Amino acid sequence: MSTLTLLAPGDEFTPPGLELFDAAPIISGVAWFTKPVLLALLSTIIVIGFCWSAFGSPKLVPRGVQNIGEIGYMFVRDQVARPFLGKDADRWMGLLLSMFFMVWVWNLMGVIPVVQFPVASHIAFPIVLALSVYILKIYLGVKHQGALGYFKNMMFPPGLPKPIYVLLAPIEFLSNMIIAPFTHAVRLFANMFAGHIILAFFSLVGFWFLFEKLTPLGAPLGVIGVIMTIAMTGFEMFIQFLQAFLFAMLAAMYIGNSLHADH
Repeated sequence: MSTLTLLAPGDEFTPPGLELFDAAPIISGVAWFTKPVLLALLSTIIVIGFCWSAFGSPKLVPRGVQNIGEIGYMFVRDQVARPFLGKDADRWMGLLLSMFFMVWVWNLMGVIPVVQFPVASHIAFPIVLALSVYILKIYLGVKHQGALGYFKNMMFPPGLPKPIYVLLAPIEFLSNMIIAPFTHAVRLFANMFAGHIILAFFSLVGFWFLFEKLTPLGAPLGVIGVIMTIAMTGFEMFIQFLQAFLFAMLAAMYIGNSLHADH
């Protein structure tokens, strides 16, 4: 007999669902000002404050916040900007560094006690950020390659037999103009959305079976829930960093493709 069948009617364990993402207005009458918006604004302040402290008055020998900031700068420069932008990397470091730290702080909000809500788990935020990169990509492509040249280089890569272009051209157009910006946003959103539900599930299992419905058979489930919550929190923090890195890396790749047709 399972533990759940030992509970009285109406006392069944109910796993968390989409209600986790129902954000009520913080201020009555201001429908747009919800918890995700507040956390997004807080994230912006944190990133600005961090960058100001790290790079506002740099010292020859870095210490404290500047040391951490320079480690982050070198990581983004060497792993994100230079592989895709080459000699133009330094020019775009401000954007890429800000984007990396912003998305990372957005994601970390999901594991901060009390706050515990990743901003990127609301699709609107990744969409706006990905759309900004998409508009910049098209603008730079038209500016540096010309409107005709940009779409020609995108849809008709040189060196292929002409009959292949009949199939390749629409695929390249669909991939670059529709699928790429869509996946840029959805990849970040889906990982944060799923991760938040998983953490909430194991946390609720631990709390429910250890404190709400403690039974001889339920206690082990509660312990497993606590252990899995700790383990999944560590794994989720890795995913949060990885998604920030991937988002910034794809932005660098799109910008590089627009600046240089041969990328």
